[in-house]
Amino acid sequence: MTVRVLIFSLFTTFLLSACGSAPQTPPAPPDTPVPPAAETAAPTAQPTQPPAEALPPEPQDLTFQAADGQQLTGRYWPGAVNPSPLIILMHWAPGDQNDYSHLAPWLQNRGMIPPQPGSQPFQQPAWFPRLADGQSYAVFTFTFRFCEGGCSRFSRDQWLLDAQAAAEFAASLPGVDPQRVLMAGASIGADGAADACLYLNQKNPGACRGAFSLSPGNYLTLDYAAVVKDLSALQPPVPAWCLYSAQDAESARVCQPASGAAYRGQEYAGSAHGMMLITPETDPSALQLLLDLLAQALP
Repeated sequence: MTVRVLIFSLFTTFLLSACGSAPQTPPAPPDTPVPPAAETAAPTAQPTQPPAEALPPEPQDLTFQAADGQQLTGRYWPGAVNPSPLIILMHWAPGDQNDYSHLAPWLQNRGMIPPQPGSQPFQQPAWFPRLADGQSYAVFTFTFRFCEGGCSRFSRDQWLLDAQAAAEFAASLPGVDPQRVLMAGASIGADGAADACLYLNQKNPGACRGAFSLSPGNYLTLDYAAVVKDLSALQPPVPAWCLYSAQDAESARVCQPASGAAYRGQEYAGSAHGMMLITPETDPSALQLLLDLLAQALP
């Protein structure tokens, strides 16, 4: 009896153990591949656009219209990259856009050989400050109406239209960054640079980054000091720099009282006006100041 009881007890224990335990999964053989863990899908890479090819460096003669329908002539020097920051140069009354035939390729900095130096100091590239390698700007010049070979008559209100049209037209050119524009000019072009800079920012906020004026004199009907104040009131303030001679009565009268958060006035001794401030003897150099403003406004 003792042996039968012992065998029955062991059998009962085995049944209870088998019924009360979860079924066990047999271990996988050592060579069974293990399925990989679920992975988060990597984001699909977006295709990148290759940089646009720079336009050829040769200057292009172009025509455009002012708001009153007047046809004007301009010249465009494309920059070394596409798009490039743009500098619009506005001439003074004794000349036309050809006065910039040396300064424009200097700013373009693409190895274009300017015409032979003339008699004026601003036509002597040998002493122009050196631009850094790779520093290049698109440049646009134009001739105000009635000014081929020098202005034959004054037309202040119409010249304002010309400056405004040049700003809009040049900013739309291929190869130009329309949000990185600076304007510079002498005498009537000095007012044109500031006036058109404000105009362009009113049309396209933030587009014009600075105005560089050699001897303004309220020549295009607008008050230079008021324009500078409006430029300084923009956010961020737009720098306006005025270079003038103490004995140049018209320019000193408008530059000395001008003020603003981003205004700078640079006075020189003597009576040199407009482009005649661009000489090797001018200290500080007018062209170096232009480069300083470019470094600040178009870094």
